[in-house]
Amino acid sequence: MTALYNDIIFGPVHSRRLGLSLGVNLLPTSSKLCSFDCIYCECGWNAEHRGGARFNDRAEVRRLLEQTLRRMVADGTPPDVITFAGNGEPTMHPDFEGVIDDTLALRDAICPAAKVSVLSNATRIGREEVRRALLRVDNNILKLDSAFDPTVRLINNPGGAYSVEEVVEQMVRFEGRLIVQTMFLRGSCGGQTVDNTTDREVEAWLRLIDRIRPRQVMVYSLDRDTPCQTLEKVPREELQRIAARVEALGIPCSVA
Repeated sequence: MTALYNDIIFGPVHSRRLGLSLGVNLLPTSSKLCSFDCIYCECGWNAEHRGGARFNDRAEVRRLLEQTLRRMVADGTPPDVITFAGNGEPTMHPDFEGVIDDTLALRDAICPAAKVSVLSNATRIGREEVRRALLRVDNNILKLDSAFDPTVRLINNPGGAYSVEEVVEQMVRFEGRLIVQTMFLRGSCGGQTVDNTTDREVEAWLRLIDRIRPRQVMVYSLDRDTPCQTLEKVPREELQRIAARVEALGIPCSVA
C-alpha cells in the first residue's frame, strides 16, 4: 500500500540507486504536498492526503539531522548519502536554499564522505534560489518522464502550467551538473493507455537527453506500490536496451 513518510528524518534505507540513504522530508509529515500527482507515486494521490501546507521548520530539520548523523557515525554506520525526498516536492520549501546550506555544513562537519542528493520533479528549477541550491549538492537528480506534454500530463499530472520544452531549457542551463531520472512504465490508468516505452517516446526522450547532456541518466521502473493499480513494470532487459542507447550518446546510464 502507498504510504506517507511520518517523520522529518527517515531511514536509513538501502536505495537501489544511491546506497545507504538517510532521508530528509521537508514536506508535512501527515499530508502530501507536491506540484505533481504521479500515477506511480509511492505516497499515493495528492487528494488522499490533504492537509495543511505547513513545511517543516528549518531549525528543526537541522536539529534532527545533526542528531541522527552523530548517532549513525557513533554507531559506525554513516550514511552514503543524505537524500531530500519525502511527501512531495522538496524544492517547494520556502527556505530550501537555507536548508541545503545547513545540510552541507553538517555533512562537512560530521560525515564528510556522505553525498547530498535531491530528488526533484524539476518544476521549480527556474527559480534562481532553487537553482543555486541544486548546483551545490552532489547529486542534483531531476525528473523527466517523457518528451511529450500529453504524456507528462498523463503520467505526472502536473499542477498548473507545465511545458517539457521550458523544463528542458532550464535543465540545459545546468551545463551537465545534473542527473536525469526517468520512470519507464506501461499499462493503463483511469481508462487511458500509459506507455512511455514506445519507439516514438524513447527516440524523442533520447533527443532531449542528448540536448541536456547530463552527467548521468538513471532509468528505472516500478518497484513499490502505486496509487494506480493497473500499471506494469518494464522488464530489466528492456531498460538495459534503453540505457545502451543513452550510453551510445556518451552519457553514463544506470538501470534500477
